[in-house]
Amino acid sequence: MPRSIVCEDNNLQGDITISSGCVIHPCSTIIAESGPIVLGENCIVEEYATIRYRIPKDHPDYGQLTEEGTAKPLIIGPDNVFEVGCTVEALSIGERNVFECKSYVAADVTVGNGCVIGAGCLLAGKQTLADKTIVYETQCMQREAMDKQKTQMIQLDYLRKILPNYHHLRKANYDPKKARAQV
Repeated sequence: MPRSIVCEDNNLQGDITISSGCVIHPCSTIIAESGPIVLGENCIVEEYATIRYRIPKDHPDYGQLTEEGTAKPLIIGPDNVFEVGCTVEALSIGERNVFECKSYVAADVTVGNGCVIGAGCLLAGKQTLADKTIVYETQCMQREAMDKQKTQMIQLDYLRKILPNYHHLRKANYDPKKARAQV
């Protein structure tokens, strides 16, 4: 889609839709095992970040299909930032979240809007992060943020200028049936 930057040397597997304005760094991984992934507008996926859509066999959504008979997609909200080395397997991700360096979010975790998962934090087990939750320190303590998360537009604009100068970019595959670009 327009204004999206997807570097060539990364690992994209499965049906992945990258919306307008996203920036996908080199050496990142997006794997759509259990169904399609739709990455919302203006998301940033940094180096060595992994987004994996894998529904565990013991999860209630395992094997669920939509009315059209296709696998249920993972829809990731707009303005999310997946920082260096994070791994995110959550089956529901809202908008304007930040997954900091080396954080891990398991499939049983539901992430609301405006959340920050701190560097090195590990979230496993069935839990729902309410909107504006901040997870921090090695004990993964939680508190509510006072302010709404800001957009990353300055960082996005900078990355759109710099990345093409140093990396080869992927070209979009256009699917007229879906009327959106897929990478």
